[in-house]
Amino acid sequence: MTKKIIRVLGIESSCDETSVSVVEKTGEKIKVLSNIVKSQLDVHKDYGGVVPELAARAHSDVIHKLIKMALDQADITFRSIHAIASTAGPGLLGGLLVGVVAGKTLASSLNKPFIAVNHLEGHALSIKLEQKIEFPYLLLLVSGGHTEFTIIKKFNRYKRIGTTIDDALGEAFDKTARLLKMEYPGGPEIEKYAKYGDENKYKLPLPLINEKNCHFSFAGLKSAVADVVAKNKSTEKFKKDMSASFQKTINKILSTKAQYAIEHFQRINKSKKTTKIVVAGGVAANKSLRVALTELESTHQCKFLFPSIKYCTDNGAMIALAGIERFERNMFNKLDFKPKPRWPLDKDALFMKGKRIVGE
Repeated sequence: MTKKIIRVLGIESSCDETSVSVVEKTGEKIKVLSNIVKSQLDVHKDYGGVVPELAARAHSDVIHKLIKMALDQADITFRSIHAIASTAGPGLLGGLLVGVVAGKTLASSLNKPFIAVNHLEGHALSIKLEQKIEFPYLLLLVSGGHTEFTIIKKFNRYKRIGTTIDDALGEAFDKTARLLKMEYPGGPEIEKYAKYGDENKYKLPLPLINEKNCHFSFAGLKSAVADVVAKNKSTEKFKKDMSASFQKTINKILSTKAQYAIEHFQRINKSKKTTKIVVAGGVAANKSLRVALTELESTHQCKFLFPSIKYCTDNGAMIALAGIERFERNMFNKLDFKPKPRWPLDKDALFMKGKRIVGE
């Protein structure tokens, strides 16, 4: 009996990476045929952060080339593609429009289904590009725009149990790096300097650490760093010590909140099985963070799973994979689907920015 083959072309353009990928599913086997990523680092580095207008223009400049490159690398033609999937939110509206319009145009001209994918769903499923995992599992998403714990009950059934009430973790890294006069993006720079610094040199606050819930706050931490920066000369030694102290603080916050999330997950699921936690998003590339979280495995009957670095950061492969899951269920979208700059994975999740949370 011949196994059914599904191929989906995925387009990602929600922030500052343009990516196009072709992913194939044969039976239960997933194969990434191509995954082209074009970074916009050179476009934004002088500004210390992503400039939405410049990002949108950079996406539109390369999207058609990347589509051709993805097909060439996969060694297939449009005829072999079963559907087109585009990130339709959340993200920067200008970038989302570029990817969605490209996806709709292809779908319309090829007479193929168009699939609007939630960027967060892409991250939630990204681990399946490389390894099998059974539902339910816990997702810790740590990126430039999002920091949250979400229970992945099954495909298309998600329950968020914690989020940030102000800055996302990636944003906190970038803002701290900017205070230390480091290059953008800040995460890799801080990690690099932290290797040679004294992590106990500066005592920084641990916001919400005593509240037994899964929510985060990073704005006050950034302010504390700014106060210390204002009182010290920006020497190489200071940058190293502050980076190490900041990274240690972040690791402590995430490790503590992960314990609450694991307990919450185990309570809800009433399961004695080992809790699987997928850590995705750009900040998941941080090696010290991976070590700090993995240490919980010896005390909390849990197992942390990390996608490869190339699938932690924004990529078209995770969007194509989410597209395959939706294709299998005939979950297609009309060509008048509008991008959603704000689009929670859990549709019942409350908007938490600026909220004050105490206890559970």
